[in-house]
Amino acid sequence: MWKHILFASLIFIVSLTAYILKGEVFAKGKICAGTIDIKVNIPARAGEHVRLWLPYPLSDECQTIDSVAVSANTPDVKTYKDEAKGISYLYAVWKDGSASRTLQLKFAVKGYERKAALRDEKKHIIPADVKKYLERDKYITTDDRVKEIAWQITHDEKGVLSKARAVYDWVIMNTSRDQTIKGCGTGEVERILAKRSGKCVDISSVFIALARASGVPAREVFGIRLPDKGNKDISGDFHCWAEFYLPGSGWVPVDPADVRKIMPGENLDLQGAKKHMDYYFGSVDQNRMVLGRGGREVVFNPAQKAGALNYFMYPYAEVNGKALDYLDPKSFSYSIRFESNKE
Repeated sequence: MWKHILFASLIFIVSLTAYILKGEVFAKGKICAGTIDIKVNIPARAGEHVRLWLPYPLSDECQTIDSVAVSANTPDVKTYKDEAKGISYLYAVWKDGSASRTLQLKFAVKGYERKAALRDEKKHIIPADVKKYLERDKYITTDDRVKEIAWQITHDEKGVLSKARAVYDWVIMNTSRDQTIKGCGTGEVERILAKRSGKCVDISSVFIALARASGVPAREVFGIRLPDKGNKDISGDFHCWAEFYLPGSGWVPVDPADVRKIMPGENLDLQGAKKHMDYYFGSVDQNRMVLGRGGREVVFNPAQKAGALNYFMYPYAEVNGKALDYLDPKSFSYSIRFESNKE
């Protein structure tokens, strides 16, 4: 018996050490489990060329994906993974045939509450593959006004952790949620800083830009919310949050957008929202599924005709090279249902 206990202890220590070496030290808390059923039905006339790119979630430290089943009325369905953009997807092509092009993706998912260890090491060594998350791009700008604001926020702060927290607090204190925006927003940082309001992609992008301008690697996490229980349509429940890289801890989740969503819903001022601010700095709840990380200006392989996507979170399709409106699931059309394992 003691040999079994010793062996199990050694396995645990080896596993924990592996996570530490990878910089992925965190605790798993609550679990949200159920089945996702994604159905796509693209209306098109006979002879039209239809292509679909569908987010294809993978298992990682935040979630477990299994029992995957794919069915479609075309034999031309493949899976692709783009490491550089942090995305994976199903790619389907209908060259001719029936008036409707259909595809179903069904799988079991477990989402884990994630609580990262916050250990700010004296030696701030950033791995080579993480340094790209310090760079600017078309939407995440880090110069001019962004750099000026970042300096004002963090010039007195020492260390990655304190800089990230200062940026996080500033974003919550200086932005608000704009419920009138369609979808999750565009994440155009300079425009959002001028307005000081937006949706989850907008608010997360402001955090990322200010963090990068302060020397803190940061990236987007694109996903979808999962309900606690029941059988529900979640076609409109996409969500974006962020992560920053903390030497000694790895990628740390933050969600200033959710704090800004909770505040008006619970009629909270900044002082009343402190528990939420503290929780969503270093933690995220279990009611979310990751679809991709860090990908902006996305060009697929095979490439789409309508130009690079701002980001890839929604199903994307083209009919004869013309993009369908992915923010309008009913006309697209697609549906995403989640059936919880809870009664």
